Amino acid sequence: MNALPDAPATARNRDAILAALQFELRDCKSVFEIGSGTGQHAVHFAAAMPWLVWHTSELAENHDGILAWMKSADLPNVRPPIEYAAGGVVAITDTFDAVFSANTAHIMSIAEVGRMFCDVSRLLRPGGIFCLYGPFNEHGQFTSDSNAVFDSGLRSRKSSMGIRDRQELNRLAAGNGMAELRRYAMPANNQLLVWRKPAQSIV
Repeated sequence: MNALPDAPATARNRDAILAALQFELRDCKSVFEIGSGTGQHAVHFAAAMPWLVWHTSELAENHDGILAWMKSADLPNVRPPIEYAAGGVVAITDTFDAVFSANTAHIMSIAEVGRMFCDVSRLLRPGGIFCLYGPFNEHGQFTSDSNAVFDSGLRSRKSSMGIRDRQELNRLAAGNGMAELRRYAMPANNQLLVWRKPAQSIV
C-alpha cells in the first residue's frame, strides 16, 4: 500500500489553526477550502468539527492524495476535491458559510491572489467569513528574520511568489465587499486572518 502524502508543516500548525477555526466556524455548516494540498488539514478539521461539511479543492494532479486521506479517515463530512485555480471557479454554483485557505497567498502571484479574493466573495453567502493562514508582512515589513529568508527562497524559485502584505490583502478584501474581522498570531511567525462579507447589502 502506498504511503499517504505528507506535508510535515501540517502536523505542526493544524492544532493552532483548529483552535481559531473552532471559534470562527462555530455557527457555520459548510466550508470551501481553496488549495487543500495533501488533504491533511481537511480531514483533521472535519474530524474535530463534525457539524461542518468540508469541501476540498486543488489542482487536478493533487486530487489522488486528497482522496487517499479521505479514504483513510473515512469521514462523512468531507467532500471530494474539485479542480481549482484562482479565477477558475465560475462553474461552482453553490455558496458556503465560510472559505478557508492555508499557505496559498505566497505561492500565487499577486494577480492570482486578487482573483482568489474575487472568487471568495462570490462563493460566500451573506455574512460568511474567509479565513486565510500563512506568513504575512505588516506595512511592507517582514515580521521576522525567518520570514525574510522564506520570502527570498520563494522569489528565487519564482519571481511572482512572495509573502503578501496584510494591508494589501485588506484592500483586496474591501474591493470585494469584505472587511477584516479578526487576526490570530500563529506558530512560526504565521497568522490566521479573518474577513467577513456583510450579512446584507448596504444600499
